[in-house]
Amino acid sequence: MIKLLSRLTGSSLGKKFVMGLTGLALVGFLFVHLAGNTLLFADRDGRAFDRYEQTLTGNPLLPLAELALAGLFALHIVFALRVTAQNRAAKGQNYQTSAKAKTRSLGSTSMIYTGLVVLGFLVIHILDFRVGKLLREDEGYSMAGMVREKLSTPLWAGIYVLGVVALAVHLSHGVRSAFQSLGVSHPNLNPWLVRAGWAVAVLVGVGFLSFPIYFLAQGASR
Repeated sequence: MIKLLSRLTGSSLGKKFVMGLTGLALVGFLFVHLAGNTLLFADRDGRAFDRYEQTLTGNPLLPLAELALAGLFALHIVFALRVTAQNRAAKGQNYQTSAKAKTRSLGSTSMIYTGLVVLGFLVIHILDFRVGKLLREDEGYSMAGMVREKLSTPLWAGIYVLGVVALAVHLSHGVRSAFQSLGVSHPNLNPWLVRAGWAVAVLVGVGFLSFPIYFLAQGASR
């Protein structure tokens, strides 16, 4: 088994397979995360979201889920960097070396850069809310209140918007590329996969951008 995994991750196709598989798994997580966050709109005092968050943190399996998620992120990042380095060394081109110039897009030519921006945003996001919760938890603790406090300020809302825009651009090409890495490719199917990538990018982008817009508007109306 270990030899099989070593051979898989040692080949170019194997690296791309792992990158594509972990990428699609992370897209699934994004939709679950977005669905949970929509509870921020359920009421103005944040009680619905706080109940949801407390249910999650009270689940004894949460640490295992977080470790699995961290592993997905680590694998995706490591193999993305390895594939990018390998492609540049072999052909002197950016990620997605097989794409012709006429089919290139903003997403395809900026994958490594948007990925790094998303990584930086993820670190800030974890420090703000996961670590911040541990440091600030008390009798009056409210995760919804923490979100409102952060996203109602132009600076933090701007950081959030930057991270989400980078994520959307990344997904606009990443979804299509992930399927290609898994061997899903056909002239009749490829245009639909491109559209699917854009659909995912728009849904995720608009969904997550709605939060800073909402809280900034709330702060302005006070």
